[in-house]
Amino acid sequence: MRHLHRYLAAGTASMVAVLTVLCCSPGLTVASAAGAQAPATSAFNQGEVRAAEDPAVVAHGKALYGINCQACHGSDLRGGDMGGPNLLRSQVALTDKHGELIVPIIQGARAAQGMPNLGLNDEDAGAVAAYVRSVISTIGGQGAPPGQKKVLDIVVGDATRGQTYFAAHCASCHSATGDLKGIATTFHDPVQLQSRWITGGAGSAQASTATKPTVDVTVAPGERVSGELVRIDDFLVTLRRSDGTERSFARKGTVPAVVVHDPMQAHREMLSHYTDGDIHDVTAYLVTLK
Repeated sequence: MRHLHRYLAAGTASMVAVLTVLCCSPGLTVASAAGAQAPATSAFNQGEVRAAEDPAVVAHGKALYGINCQACHGSDLRGGDMGGPNLLRSQVALTDKHGELIVPIIQGARAAQGMPNLGLNDEDAGAVAAYVRSVISTIGGQGAPPGQKKVLDIVVGDATRGQTYFAAHCASCHSATGDLKGIATTFHDPVQLQSRWITGGAGSAQASTATKPTVDVTVAPGERVSGELVRIDDFLVTLRRSDGTERSFARKGTVPAVVVHDPMQAHREMLSHYTDGDIHDVTAYLVTLK
């Protein structure tokens, strides 16, 4: 307890910075510059059903959360007396699936941004992440009215404008008579269809290997190793070959030469450009492709 009091007294600013990073950090994406991360393909996506957490792990994580996090985040994860952000709105917390996003942050992956290592090992940090996910999994039922869930009609856009937008921004890669033919039949729920086209299908249960990033590593002149990208940073690149084996290569500057091919990069780049009107119009157009 004395240790906790010293930590809170000396590290209030750091704790707030830590939790701000946890709250505001977006999902990891591949970038051309060294040090970028592979897309978090394992992240939780809209439409998925969260797997039940181990009750014993959740209980352990709840206890650790009370010691290390509650002062800033609050007992209900909505923010505490020390000004920590609402974890129920944290993109990192909302998309974490197995601790792959939360655990590194707890263990100091963002120290350069003011996020200190909280001193939890993999098991303890993973337990905290499991507890956070267990609380987030209940969000859908909080405040919901009794009775049958109301189905929302999201087809409120203009299909003609949507077709024009599609022709200008999407037709270079997609075709209404080709890869998107019958998409409204495959995804008869407009909510699912809208989620599908915005993300390009990445991370969904129906996603194919064509949506996954690949990488070419030139280890010597004329000698190139290629495969599905597993992870990349300033010091290491790991790929998975077609036979399922993984290989890692140490990186030092531009050696070896590494080229990442990410089919979903264009979709991620477009996310910051869509307006609500664009999304409604394109969805209204796509529901006509039966």
